[in-house]
Amino acid sequence: MSARERVLTERELNRALLARQLLLERAKTPLPRALERIGGIQGQYAPSMYIGLWSRLESFEREQLTRALTRKTAVQGTLMRATIHLVSKGDYWPFAVGIRRLQREWWVRVHKNLDERTVKAAAQRLRPHLAKEPLRQAEIDELLAANAATRNGVGIFLNLVRVPPWGTWEQPRADLYGLARDWVGEPPPVTEAEGIEHLVRRYLAAFGPASRADVASFTGLPAGVLTPALEHIPLRRFVDEHGKDLFDVSRGPLPDPETPAPPRLLPVWDATLLTQARRTQILPERYRSRVFNTKTPHSINTFLIDGQVAGGWRHEDGRILLEPFERLSRGSKETRRALEDEADHMAELFADR
Repeated sequence: MSARERVLTERELNRALLARQLLLERAKTPLPRALERIGGIQGQYAPSMYIGLWSRLESFEREQLTRALTRKTAVQGTLMRATIHLVSKGDYWPFAVGIRRLQREWWVRVHKNLDERTVKAAAQRLRPHLAKEPLRQAEIDELLAANAATRNGVGIFLNLVRVPPWGTWEQPRADLYGLARDWVGEPPPVTEAEGIEHLVRRYLAAFGPASRADVASFTGLPAGVLTPALEHIPLRRFVDEHGKDLFDVSRGPLPDPETPAPPRLLPVWDATLLTQARRTQILPERYRSRVFNTKTPHSINTFLIDGQVAGGWRHEDGRILLEPFERLSRGSKETRRALEDEADHMAELFADR
């Protein structure tokens, strides 16, 4: 460790993550810009995108995201870790170009009984049909008449997006797909290396400071592939309390570790809780199995107290019911009142309009 490499405590990393994820203070910013600041939102379950934005943006209303999807300023597609992500239109193609070749190679390795030529042929058969108009999932299945692995693989070998109104709060099922070229436009002249650099910058700005392994975990790319980007981008370097090297963008915020963190409600699969953010202990390890386990593979809704998960929540009969994992001894009556106020306001997001 050089003399210039500052040691960051777990609490400093926690506050850095909260600030960058707009969880210390809600932001007043256009929705696409917010998505860029937080590195996108994982969106297999469409309402979680709305909940995640509600917790991060001031005065957010459901119509804002539905409108952004319809106007194509926000896009849903299979991106990092081969999962559905909501990103800005500007981020879609750099992300896709950066990850797609390696993602396809990974797909072939994982599905050992799947012939790559078969998947490519299925993608080619499907392309002209999608070029005419978006297709429902049942129509795609009928056209391909293939096994599930092949049908799922087509989404890796073709750049597809979810087309609204499907994949929205009102119609959460992912049931209508179109070609990204038609929906988002032609990809810009971005190389794979440039796409990876763009993704690394976005990740560090949204989740850093972070290790090489953290970046690999979030992007789904091999750690070795990230080395050229980490060496080429001008980055700050830190170490954590265990001596692990951390990378960061030059102007990433590092708030005072004693900065107050207000209560926040998070949706299922919020990326702040995934294993790549373990360094921050936003999800204490003693609770990890309660949030991610075989009985709840989709994870659960959670709430934060002082920057850490302290329980779950659910919507029932027009109310948000809070379910602490333990007695809420941390903080004061004011903290509990602030959490309940947050829950009351969240209930308004669910109200019919």
